Amino acid sequence: MQVCLNGPRGAAAGARVPLSPEAMAESAAEAVAAGATDIHLHPKTPCGQDTLSARVVAVTLEAVRARVPVPVGVTTGAWSEPDPAARLARIRSWTVLPDHASVNWHEPGAEEVACALIDLGVGVEAGIWSGTDAAARFARSSLGPRVLRVLAEVTDTRPDTAEDTARALLAGLGPAHGRPVLLHGEDGGAWPVLRLAGRLGLATRIGLEDTLALPNGEQALSNAQLITEGLTGHGRAVRSP
Repeated sequence: MQVCLNGPRGAAAGARVPLSPEAMAESAAEAVAAGATDIHLHPKTPCGQDTLSARVVAVTLEAVRARVPVPVGVTTGAWSEPDPAARLARIRSWTVLPDHASVNWHEPGAEEVACALIDLGVGVEAGIWSGTDAAARFARSSLGPRVLRVLAEVTDTRPDTAEDTARALLAGLGPAHGRPVLLHGEDGGAWPVLRLAGRLGLATRIGLEDTLALPNGEQALSNAQLITEGLTGHGRAVRSP
């Protein structure tokens, strides 16, 4: 199970969302101790904004890797650097490389970003969002067989419909170039989609990027607490008839 430490959330989400390299390293260590086997994070400027800065990426990765033995990945979301050419230049300037990086396939320049990452030896998580044309674009992509995995992202935040949206997204993905699929939801859809991933035998993720709440609606205190709850819910779904 992957832990998604922070996402684009900032200080307004509360102190439990790790924003500094030190806070991310501590939260990652706690989550791995709770059972997380992979990490996804968003490097942040001192003001808490997502960034692809080589310096910030390096400092963040070094801090986290000093505390955990598992793979560590970052975002390449267009909001971090809206101009595709500038985004490519930032990525090519990285001096410390993540193990993997997510690339949102519906964003302008996605294939160029994915190709640059592959050339650098960085695994690509192909982010396929519901409600976009990403699945169709990915099906046509010659890079499909070369990605590390597909990150099937259910953007439907309604608890009563997120599972149906997830099933439709998976159907649209089809064989997904034969790559492994990690299925996850967000906010109100996070827990229903996590349980569906368990029933389908798919990898999943949970963390303060995807939800600030526990399954019972109470506020989550940490990424480690979400991982503990996530492993329980995912495992229970796997064992259900």
